[in-house]
Amino acid sequence: MNSLKIQSSKKYIKPWKGFISVEDTQLYLQDSGGLGPVIIYLNGSYANLKHWDRVIQELGSDYRHILYDERARGKSKKSKDYSFDACLRDLTAIIKARQIKNPILVGWSYGAILATHWVNKNPGVPRGIIAIDSAVPYGLTGEESQKRIYKLFNRLKWILPVIAPFGLAAKMSAKQHAEINIEINEISAKLEQTLLDINIPVWYVFASGESRGGEAHEFKAMRDSLNPLLKKNENLKVFKQVESNLEKILSKDYKTIGNAIQTLNKNIK
Repeated sequence: MNSLKIQSSKKYIKPWKGFISVEDTQLYLQDSGGLGPVIIYLNGSYANLKHWDRVIQELGSDYRHILYDERARGKSKKSKDYSFDACLRDLTAIIKARQIKNPILVGWSYGAILATHWVNKNPGVPRGIIAIDSAVPYGLTGEESQKRIYKLFNRLKWILPVIAPFGLAAKMSAKQHAEINIEINEISAKLEQTLLDINIPVWYVFASGESRGGEAHEFKAMRDSLNPLLKKNENLKVFKQVESNLEKILSKDYKTIGNAIQTLNKNIK
């Protein structure tokens, strides 16, 4: 991927929503427009952009909000490629298409890992990252974990098409859901050097407890895995840990997430 070099400028942008063509698919995007600092929201693995509604309402019109559905999520169309690399290319395409300058990336779960990888491939573009309960050097890997993930999604295969319209699953097969999960766990497990190389602020809002697909001790180990890196890279910071879990954090703790974005924006002006 070629590194992007975009310089900041103040220009009013009209609100826009619609589809952007990327490779063999079309991504649905909403751009609130305006003059404010740009925030790009990066969804969880199978989520759609509607999950960010309360966060955006909390921040209001002082910001330019960019939201989009990844391939086969929400209103976006299907593709032959659902890999992590494809998601990186999608983010690049969105930024180029909307001529976005110096954004803050706000990623939830899968989206937080996407943000940290994209930053290192495109230094000098984003101003900072808010990572929501993810982007830490921990993942469930190995043959046993893969079997567990395949088994989980095979058990859910009948309900996936039912919950997809609500942003709780993608327009994919159970096998494709599992493959995405396996890939992101492997990427996350190797995230340490990526995080150590980051030279912009990455502020974390952590959830608590367990969520679907994992046990409480696994989520605790996941969050604790960041601790050694906080001492090695001063750009990494835990803004706050909240009581809700990974699944509920956007709807229950939108005020904390909004506060993290506002505070980060003020600190990096």
